[in-house]
Amino acid sequence: MFDIIVNPKSGKGKGAKALDKITALLDKEGIEYKVHKTQRAAHATQIVKELNDSQDHTNLVILGGDGSFNEVLNGVTDFSKITISFIPCGTGNDFAAAAKISTDPEKAILSAIKGEKRYIDFIQIGERRALNAAGAGLDVDVLEKYSTMKAFKGKMKYYASLLNVLCHVKFHKLRLTVDGVTTEKSVFIIVAANGNYIGGGMAISPTSVIDDGYITVVVVNEVKKRKIPGLLIKFLSGGKHIYQPCSEVYNVKECKIEILDEGCIQLDGELFKDKVLDCKIVSNQLEVFM
Repeated sequence: MFDIIVNPKSGKGKGAKALDKITALLDKEGIEYKVHKTQRAAHATQIVKELNDSQDHTNLVILGGDGSFNEVLNGVTDFSKITISFIPCGTGNDFAAAAKISTDPEKAILSAIKGEKRYIDFIQIGERRALNAAGAGLDVDVLEKYSTMKAFKGKMKYYASLLNVLCHVKFHKLRLTVDGVTTEKSVFIIVAANGNYIGGGMAISPTSVIDDGYITVVVVNEVKKRKIPGLLIKFLSGGKHIYQPCSEVYNVKECKIEILDEGCIQLDGELFKDKVLDCKIVSNQLEVFM
């Protein structure tokens, strides 16, 4: 028995199309299922809580993008009673890329049908959780611009937002604590990563591994503005920015990022007005079909 949560609007209708393919495959295999369609923001979180609290064990299939995956993760109340299959149907699908999940829904569901399970990490941030990445700086500025831009859709909208932000680039003041050492910085971008990508395939943290028990903290410090184009090219070329003198990379169990200016934070591509990312890696709790 599978409980399927789907955002029908994800990826410009990809969720609805993927649902048809998956249910046809489950019907063919004679596997029972129940479909739960999300109707509003955070609805997936509510559905997961209700399923997790009311059933001895839930085999959950979630069709959506990084935002939907984040909602599901934040709805889990008892990890020992749930196993999750993530089926990527969003615009960017950054976590799916890090986890090497097929974007073909039929291929992606096969591991669940076969019962192939493993544990992966997630990041606990106060009372919230992030599956892929949490951060501040450039990515937040781009997401804020993305939320108001009307000229484009999908990935083109994200890249247009990125270009606009780069034309008016600003650096952000913050306080970072890693390995017991606290420093104040002016940064271009900072990300606490479990996955590798943000923004639909940009390798912000190419060395991250989703089940190694560590958060990869990537810091790109303030640079002269004339150096940004070259830095961006390295960023878009498989994450080579991490090898530049302006960058720092830490592999840690926990870290704390405190925003000291007007900026805010993002968790898996969703904006929050909080000023603190108090991050801890959580391992061997989140069981997934993969």
